[in-house]
Amino acid sequence: MSEWNSEQYLKFQNQRTQPAIDLAKRIEINNPKNILDVGCGPGNSTKVLKNVFPNAHILGIDSSENMIKKAREVYSDIAFKVMDITSENQDLENFDIIFSNACLQWIPNHRDFIPRLFSMLSKGGVLAVQIPMNFQEKLFTIMNETVKDDKWDFSSMSIEPNEMLKQEEYFDILSSLTDHFDIWETVYYHNMPSIDAMVEWIKGTRLRPYLDALNGNDAEKFINEITEKASRAYNRQENGEFIFKFRRFFFLAVR
Repeated sequence: MSEWNSEQYLKFQNQRTQPAIDLAKRIEINNPKNILDVGCGPGNSTKVLKNVFPNAHILGIDSSENMIKKAREVYSDIAFKVMDITSENQDLENFDIIFSNACLQWIPNHRDFIPRLFSMLSKGGVLAVQIPMNFQEKLFTIMNETVKDDKWDFSSMSIEPNEMLKQEEYFDILSSLTDHFDIWETVYYHNMPSIDAMVEWIKGTRLRPYLDALNGNDAEKFINEITEKASRAYNRQENGEFIFKFRRFFFLAVR
C-alpha cells in the first residue's frame, strides 16, 4: 500500500482544515473528557479539536507512520498513535467525541464500520464525521478517466478503497442507531492560482498510489496528461485564478 506524504498533503493545509473547523464548531457537548480523532493525518484536525475543547484528553490515530511522525513533531502537546482503526483488536471505547475529517472514504463497508464507531462512544457521546463527496468534480472525472486508459496499465494494482454510500444510505444507518443526528453538505469554492496547483492538491491524496506505481518519466507524463485535460476543462476567472469546487458531506450523531 502506498505511503502518505505529510508534506505533500499539507501544501493546502488551510483548505483541508476548514471542514474540520466547521464540523468541530457544530458539536454541542459540555466538557468532553476523552476525544478520538480517527484518521488524524498530520494532526491539523486534531489541533482544531484541541482549540475547541482545550480541557479534553485527545488521541489522534492514523495508520500512516509518516503522518503520525509529522503530527508529533508539530503538536507535541497532543497524544498521537499509529493505529489501524479497522483492526478488531483495538481497545477503544467510552469516548465523548469520535471525530473523523476526510478519512472514512478510505475505509470500506460503512454499514458495519459506522455502527462500530458509534459503539465506542460513551452515553451522550457524539460521532462527528466529514467525508469528501467530490467524485463529480471535473478534475476527479478527468483523473478517473485517465487512470482507466490501458496505456498506463494500472490493472494489476491493489488500490485503497475510496468509497462512499449515498446520502440516503447514511441517513438509514444513523437512524438505526439514534434519533438524534444531523446530516448536511457544504461545497467549498477554493481559489487556485493555476491548474498545476489543482493537480498538486490531488497528488497528495487520490493520485498518490498511481504515481508511486510509475517510474519518474511515466509519472511526469501521467501528470502532464491530467494537467492538459484539466486546462481545457476549467475556465480562468477574471482575476486570473481558477475555482476548484469541493463538495463535502457531514453528519453528527448522538448516542
